[in-house]
Amino acid sequence: MDKVTLIATTTMGLEAICAREIKDLGYTEVTVENGRVLFEADLSAIPRANLWLRTADRIKVRVGEFKAFSFDELFEKTKALPWADLLPPDAEFPVIGRSVKSKLFSVSDCQAIVKKAVVESMKKKYKREWFDEDGPFFRIEIALLKDVATLTIDASGQGLHKRGYRALHNQAPLKETLAAAMIQLTTWDQDRPFADPFCGSGTLAIEAAMIGQNIAPGFNRDFVSEEWHWIGDERWNQARQEVEDLANYDQKLDIMGSDIDHRSIELAKGNAMEAGFGDLISFKQMQISDFRHKGSYGIVVANPPYGERLGERDEVEQMYRDMGRVMALHDTWSVYLLTSHEGFEKLYGKQANKKRKLYNGNIKTDYYQFFGPRPPRKEESPTI
Repeated sequence: MDKVTLIATTTMGLEAICAREIKDLGYTEVTVENGRVLFEADLSAIPRANLWLRTADRIKVRVGEFKAFSFDELFEKTKALPWADLLPPDAEFPVIGRSVKSKLFSVSDCQAIVKKAVVESMKKKYKREWFDEDGPFFRIEIALLKDVATLTIDASGQGLHKRGYRALHNQAPLKETLAAAMIQLTTWDQDRPFADPFCGSGTLAIEAAMIGQNIAPGFNRDFVSEEWHWIGDERWNQARQEVEDLANYDQKLDIMGSDIDHRSIELAKGNAMEAGFGDLISFKQMQISDFRHKGSYGIVVANPPYGERLGERDEVEQMYRDMGRVMALHDTWSVYLLTSHEGFEKLYGKQANKKRKLYNGNIKTDYYQFFGPRPPRKEESPTI
């Protein structure tokens, strides 16, 4: 097996950002669909995609895709796929499933049929009647959409948003993949100040530090496909060596997180320490009305409270007014804010240059983008 079709699943609205990340890794056969990005690649892409993609939820290997209008058709077409090329005889292979707008709507029946078909396929190849399933883990998914069945194997294990640094979080943590996308949608670079005045458990600040030093988001965790024999240790070792070679640990960064809640600040400090940025990111307890930064041409990226809970709305709306006044004092800065509050611009006192629909979990939000002036170009040193 030289080439595979990989599927990077994403939160709705992040597909184009994920596709750009995949292309930046050097893969050109990329197709963007709702909630996922497909790309053709060699086997080394499995470890590289898992390690490097900041906005993908999971990496899946597509085993087959076909139309299935009956259980018999699902069984026979699944059985015909080359399962024994992927699953060793001791593989543990549970089957999960989902079905949307398809004749085969019973997910539990589809799971059972796929499991039976895979077993029958492996019996034929391995010449045995029983599989103990006490070896490497291969989670198979049968996904039916409008009668098209897609069979995949999850190559990530835990979701890719679990970077390994956030042992502790507050009540409403921002998912790491969304935080990374929010940063990538800004004009921030390593030479400009970065601030999150509603930092919570520090996710945006930590993701910014990882981006700023070109540290792969998966550098500090394991993946289920590390145990797959047909990928092999050499490909994983090469991918991890690439991660180490490309990281720029000496890159200086100006990153600040602040929050009104002292418990959040302690959480953020602990998470930053776990990620290796304890000395790089500064965290301060501060309400938004007191926010000040001496730097110019900085970037604020924030996920403030939305005021959706009963009794919070008045307080949150005053917070938005205060932020508008404070950021008016930082007239060279750009501001990027995520909220579901439909009256945000009026409260902030300014119309956004651009808005983008994003989903924070199940909450439909707008990402408001207020562009500041471009920083002046650095003068090049004269050559001698």
